[in-house]
Amino acid sequence: MADRTLTTKDILQKEFKTGMRGYNPAEVDEYLDEVIRDYESYNKEISQLKAENERLHSKVDELTKQVSLQKPSQSGQSANTVTNFDILKRLSNLERHVFGSKLDADHSNDFE
Repeated sequence: MADRTLTTKDILQKEFKTGMRGYNPAEVDEYLDEVIRDYESYNKEISQLKAENERLHSKVDELTKQVSLQKPSQSGQSANTVTNFDILKRLSNLERHVFGSKLDADHSNDFE
């Protein structure tokens, strides 16, 4: 952001010299009061946005940590799934070997 040279206090305390055909001091004061309100409004909005920005950065950091912690456990789950599948496949092969044709006959009757 660009550096500001005026503060609300600078605007409020600014005095203008009057000349023969100078500006109406009441109009100048009214306008400067409006400028001061705008400055205050912008400063308040900037403060709110900075706070929100900090909050969102914290949230991103927190979510990034959660994701990084979940990645190793997910790979462990996939390994367990493969292991369970292998165990079931082996059990099925053992049942076929032990019970032989009787198991195959029972399964074919189920489908009829």
